[in-house]
Amino acid sequence: MTLDDTTRGDFPILARIVNGHRLVYLDSAASSQRPRTVIEAMSQYYATSHANVHRSIHTLGEEATALYEAARDRVQRFIGAARREEVVFTRGTTDGLNLVAAALGRTLRPGDEILLTDMEHHSNIVPWQMAARDRGVTVRSIPVTADGRLDLDGFERLLGPRTRVLAFAHVSNVLGTFNPVAHLCDRARRVGAVTVVDGAQAAPHLPLDISALGCDFYVFSSHKMLGPTGIGVLWGRHQALEALEPTRGGGEMIKEVWIDHATWNDLPWRFEPGTPPIAEAVGLTAALEYLEKLGMERVAEHERALARQAIEVLGAIPGITVYGPPAGVDRGAVVSFSVDGLHPHDVAALLDQEGIAVRAGHHCAQPLMRTLGITGTARASFSVYTSPEDVSILARALGALRTQL
Repeated sequence: MTLDDTTRGDFPILARIVNGHRLVYLDSAASSQRPRTVIEAMSQYYATSHANVHRSIHTLGEEATALYEAARDRVQRFIGAARREEVVFTRGTTDGLNLVAAALGRTLRPGDEILLTDMEHHSNIVPWQMAARDRGVTVRSIPVTADGRLDLDGFERLLGPRTRVLAFAHVSNVLGTFNPVAHLCDRARRVGAVTVVDGAQAAPHLPLDISALGCDFYVFSSHKMLGPTGIGVLWGRHQALEALEPTRGGGEMIKEVWIDHATWNDLPWRFEPGTPPIAEAVGLTAALEYLEKLGMERVAEHERALARQAIEVLGAIPGITVYGPPAGVDRGAVVSFSVDGLHPHDVAALLDQEGIAVRAGHHCAQPLMRTLGITGTARASFSVYTSPEDVSILARALGALRTQL
């Protein structure tokens, strides 16, 4: 029995019929679906306990606050953080990266360098460009090898005494490449650089032990890990978080305010101004409980098997090119491919006629597309509810497309 046999019935949307076919949802890297427990938890909160948090001593306010802070405790346990104060709620991965980039940007000086990689999502490129702008700071990038892995020799050449920030993806959203987080962070630490890891494509799929990774900051999104949209997590090593100045002001993030100055709240609340995503935190708790019940080792193995299957069956179809590390290499739950003679958008539209949902385009990774010498790809991505049969249906549909060209 595969994992999807256990989970598929928990996701109401997967019962949909699309264009006369059973929905085959292969776009989980963009946003996963939600199990019934997540939907019900959020509905129950709104029906019974909704109020603003941290501000009221009435029953509903205290219940909402307890639920919101319980979500922080659940995240702490899920990622293996040492302290709950290291868990900051954001609007998502992009928001978390912008928060860190804006705060670190204030500390940069002319001549400093920010080091990224050629496989980054735009959310881990543009905020650093903005942080560097008008400061005399240079943004540099580690190249990618022909088989879709990070060029570690190139990394060593680029890393140096001027490197102040190293920001990179744990897992590529296009290639599925696993980057060696602990090694990269260790090398960066030796030159005094701060490390920021985009975990959007890793946290939903792999067991995490933040302390073992050795990074300073790690960010991920709820909506890619069976939870609701509108909430994400910024984890920061306590000392690293304490060193940051808030970049957004308002209620909740202060201790005291005078007309001409203010003092900041304790961690983590100094980085959470305004009314937070309370219902979304409740939904995230339910999503993490669901994943923990499955077991993240089991989740990872299920999705590795799907990626291997997809690489092998798609790579065997004439006219299809698969990008990224080969099937024998550990990689994430995404497989990007192109079909000779068809634009990726046409591939996605034709597959949709068969009820198959895939992503098409540059996947917010245009520098990587230029490195690969293409304008875009189609991308199949997997989650706990994806079945081997889903991958087989995709392969059959693509094989049929090739015979029609």
